Amino acid sequence: MSYGPRSGLAAVSSALLAMSRHLEVRDVLKTIVASARELLGAQYAALGVPDDHGGFAQFVVDGVSDEQWRAIGPLPRQHGILAAMLHEARAERLADVREDPRFEGWPSAHPEMSDFLGLPIRDGDEVIGALFLANKDCPKPDGGCGFTEDDEELLSILAQHAAIALTNARLYERSRELTIAEERSRLAHELHDAVSQKLFSLRLTAQAATALVDRDPSRAKGELQQVAQLAAEAADELRAAVVELRPAALDEDGLVATLRTQVHVLDRAHTAHVTFRSQGVRALPAAQEEALLRVAQEALHNALRHADATRVDVTLDKHGQGAVLRVTDDGRGFDTRVVRRAGRHLGLVSMRDRASGVGGALTVESAPGKGTVIEMEVPGG
Repeated sequence: MSYGPRSGLAAVSSALLAMSRHLEVRDVLKTIVASARELLGAQYAALGVPDDHGGFAQFVVDGVSDEQWRAIGPLPRQHGILAAMLHEARAERLADVREDPRFEGWPSAHPEMSDFLGLPIRDGDEVIGALFLANKDCPKPDGGCGFTEDDEELLSILAQHAAIALTNARLYERSRELTIAEERSRLAHELHDAVSQKLFSLRLTAQAATALVDRDPSRAKGELQQVAQLAAEAADELRAAVVELRPAALDEDGLVATLRTQVHVLDRAHTAHVTFRSQGVRALPAAQEEALLRVAQEALHNALRHADATRVDVTLDKHGQGAVLRVTDDGRGFDTRVVRRAGRHLGLVSMRDRASGVGGALTVESAPGKGTVIEMEVPGG
């Protein structure tokens, strides 16, 4: 059996090990398509994970640039050859996919494909994906397919291991979700118990102060001081619990995707135009990602609720081994020299604390009528 440009057991073994090395579903899918395309010497490879509505929950390609992929448009539907692989659970090896009667065309920006090899990925009786290759890099017989029976057999081996790797990745992600849910439930109970007790004491003390205010003002004053202290303690415990709760979206989607989603929601919810752009940022240590997210949220809140901004731009870019976050608004601005009043009102003190707590730095540029720029740098890992 010939295994294409990287022939031999070592190449196959390398591909299978790469599949099992990743725990994130998206990483597993990318590794599968890249391994299949390289091993079989194809120009294009793709893997689609079907949803329950005639489309694909996930669709990963290799051999197509990001620019081409954006130009192609929406994900394909489950029709034509893809539907046959998914619903009839059989391999498809074609000399020219465009001449097959089931072919239904593709978008204008889609690359031209001719010879085609596709296989379903199965977990028992369930088809959990469709893996296919196009345009074999080899001389092709007249009217024949460049992909051979040996290629089909090799792709079948890859598909079997892909099913195992994909199932394991899904189990890992599900386990992680359950762990996060259990931790959040525990913290919610602790928060409820601690803060409820404080609020109950605060209410009783406030009632005592009310009863004493007319007949014993000095004692009432003492009770009101106790109210203030209890309120401060409750606020501290609430803040500590909130800090401990790492946003679930960060664990599931990462910082860039989480920020993009939140900015999109704010853009739709407010009259101000809110934008997000990111370039070159890779995963950062968890504490740094959370600090960046919290600072971005605080800065966005200030711009939209306090500064009356009509435009807010959020950028997150690579900076050395770390990243730099910048939130720029065209709002009313403020005098940065008035630190005590403005700083606490706008949460600048807590933002600086978050930045310094992860080894980063926060800078603020603003002036009345000139808008505000909040920038935070983190060192990375």
